[in-house]
Amino acid sequence: MKILGRFSFERKSASERGQVLPIMLMFTVTFLGMIGFVIDFGHVYACYHELQASSDAAALAGAYALPNSTAVAEATTFSSVGSNLNATSLTTGAVMSAGFPLVRCLTTLKNQGEACVSPANGNAITVKQQLAVPMWFARLFGVNTVTISAASTAAMRGSTAAPYNVAIIIDTTASMGGAGSDSCTYNGSSGTTRLQCAKYGVQALLSTLSPCAATYSTCSVSNGVATSPVDQVALFTFPNVTPGTAANDYTNPCSNPSIPVYSFPVAGSTTYSPGSTAAATYEITPFLSDYRASDTASALTTTSNLSATMGLKSGCGGMGAPGGDGTYFAGAIYAAQAALTYQQSLNTTTQNVMIILSDGAANSSKMASTDVSGGKVDSKTGVYPSTIDQCHQAITAAAAATAAGTRVYSIAYGASTATSGQCTTDSPGISPCSTMSQIASAPQYFYSDNTAVGGDSGCTSVQTVTGLSSIFTQIGGDLTVARLIPDATP
Repeated sequence: MKILGRFSFERKSASERGQVLPIMLMFTVTFLGMIGFVIDFGHVYACYHELQASSDAAALAGAYALPNSTAVAEATTFSSVGSNLNATSLTTGAVMSAGFPLVRCLTTLKNQGEACVSPANGNAITVKQQLAVPMWFARLFGVNTVTISAASTAAMRGSTAAPYNVAIIIDTTASMGGAGSDSCTYNGSSGTTRLQCAKYGVQALLSTLSPCAATYSTCSVSNGVATSPVDQVALFTFPNVTPGTAANDYTNPCSNPSIPVYSFPVAGSTTYSPGSTAAATYEITPFLSDYRASDTASALTTTSNLSATMGLKSGCGGMGAPGGDGTYFAGAIYAAQAALTYQQSLNTTTQNVMIILSDGAANSSKMASTDVSGGKVDSKTGVYPSTIDQCHQAITAAAAATAAGTRVYSIAYGASTATSGQCTTDSPGISPCSTMSQIASAPQYFYSDNTAVGGDSGCTSVQTVTGLSSIFTQIGGDLTVARLIPDATP
């Protein structure tokens, strides 16, 4: 019985020994399959990450190019399609989805001041790419490829840009002392004169700029310039003033500077710093960055000379409108551009911006008889410096600034669309509104406050915002660069 029992036991063990092999084989195949799928879909994820990154880059490149018609080409150049700049081994075979890159005119951005202007007629661009990712282990189950797509939309403005040098040119001719605009307010206060409205507008602009790096809780200031300055602002005016009295606009008790005849800075000069012995200067303050205590401070400082010119110093109304020479602003534009050129040479990472506010009707008869080199001023050719074609001279001066890399904004403040009785020295005739429009570097940089008292409703811009405070606030927001936004932005 013992022998039979042992024999029975041994036979039973022998019969079960082979059952482990198919179980082990099943687990091995399953395990290898899981590894295969992890590898395949890990590869898919890596390809998607590359495709999305290139879509972001392509959308930003296209948005940077807006509103130029090259936006689509720029976006394609920075895509993963073919051998373009963001093509990698992981995105080989990527294609642009039909209808993309797509330039879009989004209402949300229009309401934020990003107008859709020609030639692209858009304020954003969307890029969408597709890629068929080859499978390895999934082929065993009949899955040869997995198609992925990545989309990205970028707005033409909204992200912080490089530091700016901002030259503001304010018309202080006699007409600026007249009744203000019906839309002139700042921080709840209403202006009583056109110049007061202009000063409120500049205050609004200064509230949007960055005086020093955001890492500083308080800007450390020396001689009006902050440590690690970001956006620096200088103030220019026309008529020009005598250098010794320019400080009257910001020093208690504030009073009007002395107004000499119009002078003629050298066109294309790389510096502008008239000494105390000069006959005249267009510069009221040099480039300053003490207009706010820090990047996060909401209020403007009252100790800054720049802020004081805007009427923020106690007992000082700031710059006035003495007039006396009529309007001629080509010289102010050349002066501001020369100062910008020099300021940029001190920090080549900065960008230059010029903002000009005027009614645009240049027709002065108070002009120096010689230019700065002692040469006689030409009164017939209309070539700067000249007594004729004064509005066209301003357009030429602004075009030179644009060609030098400066972004020129112009604000037509109650400008007329009439070609007679306005730019009276110009032939062919040109209206003040057209003059201000052509001064701007591009259509989207031209603004018209045609709601001002005496304004001409026919003087319009692609920018529909009116009221100087709103205009200056929008310009401050425009001093930004392309940014990514949700694809579903309306």
